[in-house]
Amino acid sequence: MNLASSLGVENPPKPLTDFKDLIQERAGAEGGAFIYNPKVDDIASKYGVIGPDEVRMLVMGTVDRGGSGCMCPASAFLRALLRHLMLKEKSAVILDMEAGIEHLGRGTTRGMDLMIVVVEPGARSLETAERIKKLSSEIGIKHLAAVINKGGAGKVNDKLEEMGIQVLGEIPFDPKLMQADLEKRAPIEVGGEAVDAIVKIKEKLMEVVEEIRIEEEASKSKK
Repeated sequence: MNLASSLGVENPPKPLTDFKDLIQERAGAEGGAFIYNPKVDDIASKYGVIGPDEVRMLVMGTVDRGGSGCMCPASAFLRALLRHLMLKEKSAVILDMEAGIEHLGRGTTRGMDLMIVVVEPGARSLETAERIKKLSSEIGIKHLAAVINKGGAGKVNDKLEEMGIQVLGEIPFDPKLMQADLEKRAPIEVGGEAVDAIVKIKEKLMEVVEEIRIEEEASKSKK
């Protein structure tokens, strides 16, 4: 819920599912039918809000509200937009998914190069990570990595490695993150141990992404 303020975006964009007229225009059709592959190539530039570090933020919204009628046009619209962003755009795309495994069942994560699981230092979180690894492989996501949150890695790191999940790093418990949240400031403006750790994770992430790119290029050349 506080992703916008974490990125330094003061006025977060409205969820795309709130633009009902737009969705009906692009994905709706007569007689209750819907267009499976609507036009979405202009959505990011028109409805995204740019933060101070030039990251463009879009909020997808949700379509699973009971009693609100047929959600087929909205679902088709969001799926088409995700496909476009991940497969057609040249920019790096980061999806901040809801906690849990529901989005894996819906298949909205197909086509991504790397899935990052945020793991808490506990048995239940490790069990969820293991389920995510299984489900993600079933929908064709080949690369999985983890970030350990709130410190106390210890055996958690070893368990993840045993599962075959690469650990990008660990974010320690840091009161400055709470300070940034209370002041509605981006954590990077406040600094602290957690931000330093996140910077290192980002550097490791870039290395992993480059390795994936080289691997995929090698695979294509063999074909």
